Amino acid sequence: MFKKVITVFILSFYTVFCSAQQVRPSKSSEIYRELKTLKHLPKVLYLAAHPDDENTGLLSWLINDQNVETGYLSLTRGDGGQNLLGTEQGAALGLIRTHELLEARKLDGAQQFFTRAIDFGFSKNTTDTFKQWDEDSIIADVVWVIRKFRPDVIICRFPPTAAAGHGQHAASAVVAEKAFKLAGDKTAFPNQLKYVNAWQPKRVLWNTYRFGAVNTTTENQLKVTVGQYDAQLGMGYGELAGLSRSLHKSQGAGTQSVAGIRTEYFAHVVGEPAKATLFDGVVKTWTAKGNADIDQSLDKIISAFNFNNPDLSLPALLALRKKVMALKDVDLKRDKIKSLDNIILSCAGFMGEAVTNQAEAVAGDHYNFRLNLISRASDPLVVENIKWLSQSESFNRKLSKDSLITIQHDIQIPADAALTEPYWLAKSPTNAATFSVPNDTLIGLPEAESPLNVLVGLRIGSEKFQVKLPLSFKKLDPVRGDVVEALRIVPALELKFTQPLYVVKENEDLHLSLNFKVNSNKQFTNGKLSLMYNGERLGSTDVNSLSGKDFTVDYVIPKTKLASIKSSRLPLDANFVADGVTYNKKQVLIQYPHLPSLQYFAPATAVVMKGDIQAKVKKVGYIEGAGDFIPEFLRIAGIQVDVLKDEDFYGNIDESGGNSNQNKLSQYDAIVLGVRANNTEKKLGRWMPFLWSYVKAGGNLVMQYNTNQDTTVDKLGIYNFSIANKRVTEENAAVTFLNPNHKLLNFPNKITADDFKGWVQERGAYFPAQWDAAYEPLFEMHDTDEESLQGSTLYAKYGKGNFIYTPLAFFRQLPAGNVGAARLFFNFLSAQKN
Repeated sequence: MFKKVITVFILSFYTVFCSAQQVRPSKSSEIYRELKTLKHLPKVLYLAAHPDDENTGLLSWLINDQNVETGYLSLTRGDGGQNLLGTEQGAALGLIRTHELLEARKLDGAQQFFTRAIDFGFSKNTTDTFKQWDEDSIIADVVWVIRKFRPDVIICRFPPTAAAGHGQHAASAVVAEKAFKLAGDKTAFPNQLKYVNAWQPKRVLWNTYRFGAVNTTTENQLKVTVGQYDAQLGMGYGELAGLSRSLHKSQGAGTQSVAGIRTEYFAHVVGEPAKATLFDGVVKTWTAKGNADIDQSLDKIISAFNFNNPDLSLPALLALRKKVMALKDVDLKRDKIKSLDNIILSCAGFMGEAVTNQAEAVAGDHYNFRLNLISRASDPLVVENIKWLSQSESFNRKLSKDSLITIQHDIQIPADAALTEPYWLAKSPTNAATFSVPNDTLIGLPEAESPLNVLVGLRIGSEKFQVKLPLSFKKLDPVRGDVVEALRIVPALELKFTQPLYVVKENEDLHLSLNFKVNSNKQFTNGKLSLMYNGERLGSTDVNSLSGKDFTVDYVIPKTKLASIKSSRLPLDANFVADGVTYNKKQVLIQYPHLPSLQYFAPATAVVMKGDIQAKVKKVGYIEGAGDFIPEFLRIAGIQVDVLKDEDFYGNIDESGGNSNQNKLSQYDAIVLGVRANNTEKKLGRWMPFLWSYVKAGGNLVMQYNTNQDTTVDKLGIYNFSIANKRVTEENAAVTFLNPNHKLLNFPNKITADDFKGWVQERGAYFPAQWDAAYEPLFEMHDTDEESLQGSTLYAKYGKGNFIYTPLAFFRQLPAGNVGAARLFFNFLSAQKN
């Protein structure tokens, strides 16, 4: 780990960093908090496994009450979790949850870090977890974050035992303790020391908890009181924590904002024990560090701070900057100058942005940008120079108080500019459990800093600053107002299949369509489109003229060619070569109101499912739950899918007082409930009686998994069953057929053990633990060394119809193109046709 890299990590102290698209001044209350934090030297690193594992109440208290610089290290980005917002899974979900964490950190004020670990879903213990994860790699990443952030205290959310409730939770505690012992050892991961120094925190603590019936707190543990009211926030820290945690929207982690104080408990793990406070034995002040003059300067600045005129603090802050710049401790100087420079710019009321009207840009093309600059300080700031990427110019212009200046400039995007995408998704993963990172010094960062910036050289008093303004896109949205987002670099041409999956039966030709999206004015000539399977060309066609910016090319793979390939699952790759350049990427654009636009690029691929895949249904009603791919999958398979709404159950009252839609459900061969529909669809309780009537009259109802959290309906099944947190996480776990002759296993597809091969991530979750005798379980399965479970699918006859409850993970298998899972799901849908 930490191979030699060209990029220099330790950048100039004079650079002011900006993670947002604009440099904007903080509010006076925020500046005041930042000044108090500058006065306190301790740091805290909170460590857990996933987004939404962090204790936001404690983070809020540490930052706003104790004025301690605090970070949250989540080992994963949550890519193995569930999505309540849409259909994104895997890497796309991890990207969403990364930015939800960043939005939460904007509220509570903490910093955010990650390792390269890929979240693979639920695991039951650390043994299971480290079968997937490379423990040494994760420990190295945690050591790197410790050495880079330099915390004095590390706080774990979980213990390394079964009390953690999740193998990845427990694993986070295991790696925390091991990393603590190695971070200060210069012989451990020595390549890191090219960029950072060894650092030894004082201690590791476990933040014990009461979760439901589980209570790991005791009165002899270290205790702190949190949740106090903060007049500058206008709320208590527990209230702020609720707002912060509720930004984990894709996970459905909304939390109450609870007013009032409460107690947090801490158990000692390793290092020097704490007896009275979290910071026992830690150097807390500049005076204790031997810099009493800095303490004295900060005391005066804080005491004299004017909330209405923060620029009055500038002379004292500039004098303080000289003292900090004289520090011999290079790491401390880097940290504090970064914070101090942000305070100075905020006190000056400085705002800067470099914006264009284009949301997307192509490397090598030219775009017009507007540089907007303004200051609100009484003594003018001076813009000395501006660097427009590769072009520099002297400027030497004063920014008069509250007077906006706008400079127009044509900028050519460098021909070698990389596509805009998360650094951890730019290359294929090292393996199924570890992201590949192109530059080791990026490890830990939530996102990489933009490489495309306008650099503005400022002089404030006698001090010089360089401010980075990322190239950005700005528009006026009629609802949201000004929207400023990162300029997204896209390829000159994008290529993608018009659908991610194709289902083709035996003895059929495969009809494909590929979409070309041209993002540049460049002319593409003499192009050839090729389709590849396992590195071999299945076919190709010439595309001599590209008609317009967005067009589609149809292609047919003959049945004879398909028949020569024995596999039932064919991943296809497409590429288009024109003028010696290969284009083979498609844009994945994610847009939700609570997040900025998120973009990454995936190969132009599709999965073909072929063979004996039979479905005897033509029309399906679907009740949406948490986002999943099943409606789209069914449509791809040629089945009509109607998403059911209120009017489909109630309809209109006719003149005789009857319900004109009362028989509408009978038109459906099957009705399917999406995953967690009982947790997300609040009208389900009103609809269930209609669904039971539909089944009784001869309908077929297929219900996917639900949880016991925030339910709408107490009784889910026609006959009683109780959901438990029982699951089979081993995707290759053996499956026993309890009644091989059951109709659901024989029509229209003969289901065998082969149909359970190639499943991804898990067999299923939230299996029923107990059920009425009227139900017939179909399968028995279990994880290694655990009890056998029979609740993965329950079948019951009711009246003339069928009810099937199946917590098998079809919502993961069908997007992955698993043919066996599709055959089984089609059997469930076809139950009434047998």
